[in-house]
This record gives sequence, C-alpha cells and structure tokens, in this order.
Amino acid sequence: MAAGAEHGLKRIVWQSKFVEHSILILDQFTTRLLSSCCKMSNLMSEGITIVEDLHKNREPVPEMKAIYFMRPTAMCVDAFINDFKLKPKYKAAYVFFTDYCPDDLFDKMKKNCAKHIKVCKEINVSFLPLEAQVSVVSFSLLWLSIVDQTLETIANQIVTLCATLDEYPGVRYKKDSALDYGNKLAELVDNKLARHYELDDNSKKKGKTQAQLLIVDRALDPVSPILHELTYQAMAYDLIPIKDNNYEHPCYYFGSALNDGSKKEALLNEEDELWVKLRHMHIAEVTGLPKILTCNLMFPIFLPQKTVHVSLAEDLMSHFQKNVEKLCKAEQDLAVGADAEGQKVKDPMRTLLPVLLHPHDTTDKIRAVLLYIFSLNGTTAENLNKLIQHVKIEDESGYILNWKHLGVPILSTPSMLSFRKQPRKDRSDKETYNVSRWTPVIKDIMEDAVENKLEVKDWPYQSECPSAWNGSRAVSARQKHKGSSPDDLRSGSRLILFVLGGVSYSEMRCAYEVTHANKSCEVIIGSTHILTPRGLLEDIYKLDK
Repeated sequence: MAAGAEHGLKRIVWQSKFVEHSILILDQFTTRLLSSCCKMSNLMSEGITIVEDLHKNREPVPEMKAIYFMRPTAMCVDAFINDFKLKPKYKAAYVFFTDYCPDDLFDKMKKNCAKHIKVCKEINVSFLPLEAQVSVVSFSLLWLSIVDQTLETIANQIVTLCATLDEYPGVRYKKDSALDYGNKLAELVDNKLARHYELDDNSKKKGKTQAQLLIVDRALDPVSPILHELTYQAMAYDLIPIKDNNYEHPCYYFGSALNDGSKKEALLNEEDELWVKLRHMHIAEVTGLPKILTCNLMFPIFLPQKTVHVSLAEDLMSHFQKNVEKLCKAEQDLAVGADAEGQKVKDPMRTLLPVLLHPHDTTDKIRAVLLYIFSLNGTTAENLNKLIQHVKIEDESGYILNWKHLGVPILSTPSMLSFRKQPRKDRSDKETYNVSRWTPVIKDIMEDAVENKLEVKDWPYQSECPSAWNGSRAVSARQKHKGSSPDDLRSGSRLILFVLGGVSYSEMRCAYEVTHANKSCEVIIGSTHILTPRGLLEDIYKLDK
C-alpha cells in the first residue's frame, strides 16, 4: 500500500473500535480489503475471534456480538437483514459500511432490525490497495454498458482513496479524449471531494493539499497492455496461469524439484520480500537467479521464498526462449516505430508478416495485428478484413473491432482524423535491451506532472491545488538528496494518477520508478482494475455481447 495509505487505511479500520470477543463478518470486497492491510493475528489482537463470509451459511452464535464490515449494496444489506429478521443469529450487530449507504437501504435495515443494531457507520474506504503504490476499485471494462451509474460509483471510490491518504488534491484530466469520460469523471470527483471536505473535525473547511489528481482513460495508450512486457511481474501475469495472486509450483527438496508431480501454491504479494525486490527487474537480470538461489536452498529460513522464485524464473525463461523472444522484436518495432538501430519502420506490414506466418498461437497474432493497427492510427476496412481472415477470427472479430468502444481508432475513417497520439519523449539514450525499448505513455505524463510541464490546453484544471505544487519543489528536494522512506515521502507532494479502463503491470512499475527518481513526490497509480493482455482481450471481446 502507498506510503501513508497503509497507515491511513489501518487508522480508519481500527478506529471502528471492534468489540472484544466478537465475530467479524465480511463480504468478498472487504475480505480482500482487510487482507491487504492486516493479518488474522492483528484481528485477534483487536478482539476478533472468528471471521465469517456474509454470503455463506453460518451457524447462529447468539451469545456473541457480530461486526459487519461490508459494502452498502442491496445484496449485502439483504444478507444482513436475514441474520436478524426472524431469529437473531447474534447478540447484537455493529455495522460498518465501506462507503455512503443509500437512504433506501438504510431505511430498510432500520425497519427490519433496528433494535439489534448498536453501531452503524460509513468509514469511506471503498478501494483495494493492491501494492505499495497501486490501488484499484474493481471494475472490468464491461462498465461501459452503464457509464453514468458506474462513473458515479468510481468517483465515490476515488474520493475514499483521497480521504484515506488525507489529501484534497487539485484535479486535472486529459482533454480531447475520444469518449470524454475523463472530463465527466473529473467533474464528479471534484464536486464530491468538495462536499467531503466541506467541514473537518474542527468544523473548519479543509483547503487543498499539496497533491494532484490526474484522470486519463485507456485510449491514451492502447499499446502498453498489449505488448509482451519482459519485467518479472508483468511477464509472470502474462505468461503463467496465476489466479488471485497464487502461483502453483513444484515442490523442492534441497535445491531440486521433486519428480512426483507434487505441487505447492505461493502467494505473490507484499509479504514476499523477494517478490517485492524482483518484480520490476527485467528478465535478463533475473536469468542468473535460479543458480544463485539454488546455492542457498539448504538454509530453511530462506527456503519457501527462494524455491518459489527459482521455479517462476525458470518458467518465464522457458516461455521466453520458446516463442516470446521471436515476438518481441516485431512488437517493439511496431510500438516504437523504429528498429533497434533507430531506423524508422517505413512499412509496418513487413514487420507484421513474419509473426502472422509463424505458428504462434492466435492470441499472440491478434496482439501483433493490434500493434500494427495502433502504429497506423487505424487501417482501411479492406486491409482489416484481410488481417482478420489471415488470423482466422472471422467469427471473433470483436477482439479487434471492439476497441472502438474505448475510443481507439481501428478504421481510418474521417471521424478519426482528429485523434492525436501523445507526443513521446526520446529515451533512446537510456535503452538497455533491444526487446524492451517501449516506455508506457503514462511515464511521460507522470514525469511532466511532477516537473509541472503538463500543458494546460491538453490537461485542463477542474480545480487547482496550491501554487506551491510545481517542479521547483521536486528539484530542490533532489538537490538536498532527501531519502525515499515513507516519512520523507509524506513530507513532499503526491501525484495520484487514475486510469479509467484498467492499468497494466508495466504502468504500475512506472509509479515506483518516477517516485524513486524524484524522491520528494510520491506517485500513486489507481484504476478501475488490473490488466493482463489476455484478460484485456477477453473483456474487449465481450463489449458487444
């Protein structure tokens, strides 16, 4: 969780003053939320003896008090009412909502079981802090079918993130977005922030803090979530079947994998120090990892983490050598628009053809075709039909055509002439690997925002933060060589960047990189959800279903 965000979330959760010797009842969202900031031992120290699922059958424990931590949804409220409507399952109920509870649901609770409710509070924490500097609000791309209702919900969740960070940021958005959702969301968020901070605990209006909130949508950069990214975390979630952050790997005994087919599951999260250390490293830097780690597997204290990453590193290298390496050169040339020697790609079709003619799987070919189309800012209907036929997805053309629902040009029609690509920074002098030359567009935006270089005509203010936010603060901090500990970061500024339509692992990495480079400005990236290439394509395909 973000430096400061973890502290903020724990403060909000613990201020609920859980009742001793009680049962904690959670829904799916709050289960993930609490898991991100505390362990069962923390809950036990606060007087929680049992944790239950709100939506599962539970045995009555009438002598115990129950704490309900849940979203303010009809499904959750109905499940709560069922626990007390006929014969109460618990002695009393202490209800804590993650967000504002609509009046109709509150009245329904009051009508059916008011005498059993001892406490009912809204604690404003309806987002998931997945990593130190990454938060999501759990929506897939399918929210596009109910835009207005979903934008309202997303705005509420962004406000709870800002409140948890104790920030009242200035709000900006990317102008000329094809679908204009950023503008709508920026207005909603700014209005809700104003209402939230109208009065503080001392009955005084809270002023803007030294923070900026930038809102962008997925159409700004369709390339980054489609490319084969070769850093450890991004590559793992692209190529390995990891579900709910669980990685299944062979069992090891004294440095060697057992051949009996036995498997173990490992959770890849902030608790795994080795994962946190490795996740942003390029696979080329991790190639020596299996040998290095295996040498020390005799020491039991390091055994669990090391065997996990020995296995994962070997899995990734196997995929890379088998087919990913062949794909990467073409993908990078199409994305960057130039080859490894810096020569401009004059005919993108010549770059694409070897991928289409090779026996790569269909998904990899679709990814390459999309990168080709993105490089041209859309193609002709005739050419598109030929590509769809070549990849043999005539009945599944939505994988390509449905990008239009995100405002990404697929057909080069007159209506798309106004679509402007984001101008890119020249990073050729910093390139290390020929197969990893692409830098996500979002990193340019982060850097420009920190240095106060975003053009107002492209990034209008919905509201401004104090004028003290500018590049000079970051520069002076760099000159003083301030550290990057949580305390140091809290004394500086915050940049919160929210991506409407999903964020990729490579973009998440950028938040850490820009924070590390600037020291005094902590960058937090948020989004509706986390993207993997295959998951994104499936969501895109379903958009017209």
